[in-house]
Amino acid sequence: MTSLTQRRQIMALITEAVTAGARQARACEAINLSARTLQRWRRAPEQGDGRPTRVQRPCNRLSDAERDRILRVVNSSEYGHLPASQIVPRLADTGVYLASESTIYRLMRTAGQLVHRTPDRTPGPVHRPRALTATAPGQLFSWDITYLPATVRGQYYYLYLFLDLFSRHIVGWQVYDTEDSARASELMRDICRREGILPGQVVLHSDNGSPMKGATMLATLRELGVAPSFSRPAVSNDNPYSESLFRTLKYRPRYPRKPFTGLLAARAWVGEFVRWYNTEHRHSAIGFVTPEQRHCGRDRGLLERRHALYRAAREKHPERWSGRTRNWTRVDEVFLNPQKGHASCAKRNSDLKRAA
Repeated sequence: MTSLTQRRQIMALITEAVTAGARQARACEAINLSARTLQRWRRAPEQGDGRPTRVQRPCNRLSDAERDRILRVVNSSEYGHLPASQIVPRLADTGVYLASESTIYRLMRTAGQLVHRTPDRTPGPVHRPRALTATAPGQLFSWDITYLPATVRGQYYYLYLFLDLFSRHIVGWQVYDTEDSARASELMRDICRREGILPGQVVLHSDNGSPMKGATMLATLRELGVAPSFSRPAVSNDNPYSESLFRTLKYRPRYPRKPFTGLLAARAWVGEFVRWYNTEHRHSAIGFVTPEQRHCGRDRGLLERRHALYRAAREKHPERWSGRTRNWTRVDEVFLNPQKGHASCAKRNSDLKRAA
């Protein structure tokens, strides 16, 4: 409530502000006063403050007795371990209606009782995977398994695919008729042997599937000195490079429209795809060079020659260029799951390698 003197002082200050060039609405907003309240004061300054001072109570509000009864029921021995979503239908089965589910949740929240009420284990927090970076081939791999359809309904072949994230080069693959941690570990051994991977050199990222976290695979990674990294459960975005590669594979124009007739047919088709992807496909994320060119280090000279070609074309016909030439700068760092607030992911990457 404001007195008549106070109201007159407020109206005088607003009038002074408006006279000085301020807008009335902005002046009222600055002192947290409604413009309609100001109009009411000016129309009848002697009347009392017309703003409501009473606490409005909805006509359908629960009484204190009803609120106490609801809280006694939800905290009883019969229902004290259940959430409101379970309590409401159980009460309805006994012919009792206290309030809606949302109302009970609101009362529990007000009483500070909206907590984990069931006796089972409370779910723990799920944190983002560690941010990783690669500045050269052979530092950061990712892998995953995808299904390839077979002619028998409900049967599939399983494509194991390992990718070097810096170069986008497929460093290893195989098609099997089962998902198995032992087969994945054999493939990883072969990759480390062919690529000359040393202990502590590579971080291998994957999702949380059983072949990825199987005892055989984890033991093999420890033996090879490869640091494992895992996505959050049911979050495919944490392994985007492998998911993107699978999309490229299955959306190829030459991807078979019919199921594979056998394991050898599936392996033959994937082998041809891997050859095309590594040696012919110009990857947009690495400057439209092939993964093989980047994996072998030939991309740097290729991009420099492109830049020189465009610069010469601009010098020859400057009137045809309205701005800079196309950016052929080499991508020197590739990040996996970068986190905001971190200047670099290199330290986290090295920590994982040392822990392997």
